Amino acid sequence: MTLVDVLVQVGASTVALVTLSLLGIVGIDRMRSLRTVYRERIVAVSPYVGVLGLILLANSQLRNFGNEISLDFGLRITGNIYDIEGAFVAWVQSFQSPELTFYFSLIYVYGYVYLLVFPFLAFAMLEETDRFRKLVIAYGLNYTIGLACYILFVAYGPRNLLPGQVEGLLYTTWPQSQLLTSEVNTNTNVFPSLHSSLAVTVALLARKTREEYPYWYPIAIALAVSVCLSTMYLGIHWGTDVVAGILLALLSVRASDWLLPVFETRFPPARVVYARVADRAGDALGRLRS
Repeated sequence: MTLVDVLVQVGASTVALVTLSLLGIVGIDRMRSLRTVYRERIVAVSPYVGVLGLILLANSQLRNFGNEISLDFGLRITGNIYDIEGAFVAWVQSFQSPELTFYFSLIYVYGYVYLLVFPFLAFAMLEETDRFRKLVIAYGLNYTIGLACYILFVAYGPRNLLPGQVEGLLYTTWPQSQLLTSEVNTNTNVFPSLHSSLAVTVALLARKTREEYPYWYPIAIALAVSVCLSTMYLGIHWGTDVVAGILLALLSVRASDWLLPVFETRFPPARVVYARVADRAGDALGRLRS
């Protein structure tokens, strides 16, 4: 199996899950109402989505370069983490069973991707765009702060430090998954756990949509808890990484509440900016024709 095969599997599963969720959680009526306002929504949120896209692009480009800087100058904290929690992850794995391994492997890959993608679409269909924009801001903060921590700190996961006590269960039960995870992670990218931080971020923001999407809130909580547990059960992250990820989620959500009004106050609405650009482009085109 190649990386493309794995991506197709994950992509197809995500599309199926998201489609079912849109029908069951968002509802056909809400999706139909989007037909009359989708242009205005796209204009309103496009600057935020664009910045998030740039952050993700920078993250992908800086990952290997940042890892080299981290190995040369970063603080090595693996020993400190082990001093704090010892063999806690080994204890978590003492409850190992084929059923749990299968479940947490699915959650770590498929459940995690679904958990991040669905609210991106569901929040975009809300009448007001403020919660969608907060979601995008919180995602961006998670990735930005997470990358900074990965450069500042060198930390190896429990399966790397304690190979005799902790198993890399994801890779022993589903070796092909390493084709995917190796594209987005290195062995030292464990503190904090971005899986945990982004999953908890989604759960925290799902609370703000309880009235519109009452079924999504408990689903998001269950998946977020499962994602956090999966990172330890599979031997990928320390408990300390998960705690740090939860704190990062709290910080990102809180900061998004504060930053959105700041952005709205200091920057003109996107529709105004686009109108100005269109006017200037029209003037320039008119001068060229004359």
